[in-house]
Amino acid sequence: MTVLEVCTELKGISRRTFYRWQELGQAPQAFKLPNGEWRVWRSDFNAWLNARERAAA
Repeated sequence: MTVLEVCTELKGISRRTFYRWQELGQAPQAFKLPNGEWRVWRSDFNAWLNARERAAA
């Protein structure tokens, strides 16, 4: 997933919010492509989201 796709799935958070979460270690696991763009595996995103849902319950 691109950063934009992640932000959209999270109901439109800003890219800056995603990058801030990443700096704080609170974002889903991401990796950088050779061109400098960040990507998130869908499975990592789903696992991260499920962990947040469990913590909120």
